[in-house]
Amino acid sequence: MPAALGAGIDTVMADGDLLGRTLDTLVMAQLRPDVALMSRRTRIHHLRTKGGREEIDIVIELPGGKLIAIEARATASPTEQDARHLRWLRDRFPDRFVVGAVFHTCPDVIQMDDDTLAVPICAFWT
Repeated sequence: MPAALGAGIDTVMADGDLLGRTLDTLVMAQLRPDVALMSRRTRIHHLRTKGGREEIDIVIELPGGKLIAIEARATASPTEQDARHLRWLRDRFPDRFVVGAVFHTCPDVIQMDDDTLAVPICAFWT
């Protein structure tokens, strides 16, 4: 994505919005083929409510309607605030919600609550 915009690494790193969008694009691009191998009935979505109050970067819908929700964050210090929309989805669909994950840039896995983890992005593609 940055290359299509003519943006180099310095531009991406200096622009928080562009960095976040680049990270979202990377994570989605990496997950798509993995999800495609899971099952033909597994789908991957981006969720934004009509009013825009809630947004989740990636929602994986498993066969049977179960949901895995993922937020990608360009931070080494994930907070409860980073998981707020994951909790919203869990509370809205308690029978369908399996797990939430905040992908981040530090090397540690952090338990945020009973069904939400903060997970290093690098843990998935090493």
